[in-house]
Amino acid sequence: MTTPITGLYAIADTQLIDSETLTEKVAQAIAGGARLIQYRDKTHHSTQRQHQAQQLKTLCQQHGVPLIINDNIELAKKIRASGVHLGRDDDDIKLARKTLGKDAIIGISCYNDLARAIEAEKGGADYVAFGRFFDSPTKPNAIQAESGLLKQAKTTLTIPIVAIGGISSENGGYLIDAGANSLAVISGVFAATNVYAAAWAYSKLFSH
Repeated sequence: MTTPITGLYAIADTQLIDSETLTEKVAQAIAGGARLIQYRDKTHHSTQRQHQAQQLKTLCQQHGVPLIINDNIELAKKIRASGVHLGRDDDDIKLARKTLGKDAIIGISCYNDLARAIEAEKGGADYVAFGRFFDSPTKPNAIQAESGLLKQAKTTLTIPIVAIGGISSENGGYLIDAGANSLAVISGVFAATNVYAAAWAYSKLFSH
């Protein structure tokens, strides 16, 4: 993997974004400075899912932004996405690496578990994600993580650290200072009236 994992990581969740506006809103997020895009779909039929993912892949390619597929190694392979993000109950890193190749970006959700992150790095993950750090409208029952975990992870891991969960442009800087290389945001970007402006507000946090 040669792509740096840094800046705003915008997660396009189809439970939040209408199919008709998905590509347009992702384009706005990229224009606002998003450095990575993740496509997350738990609702559509596989044919619709592949169509949407392919559209986003084309858009992301045009702008030089990696597209990560959530929880679906086969879809990532089909559309030749930049990589895949895996959670606790998903396929393992070895299968993802074997399927997608050595250059794929493989990210792992580690919640509030530093030991899981250490194992993920040993297993070949390209980044790990911790959180939620704040109350999240997308995942209200997600495991709570504390900012001290980011400081621990920063001294323990050599791969990039992504923070997720209830992150706003007001509290995001606090997590960057604690050790996050990237902020993963769903509703803070895609539920905003002005997606471009919301993305820009997060992106600016990394320029200070």
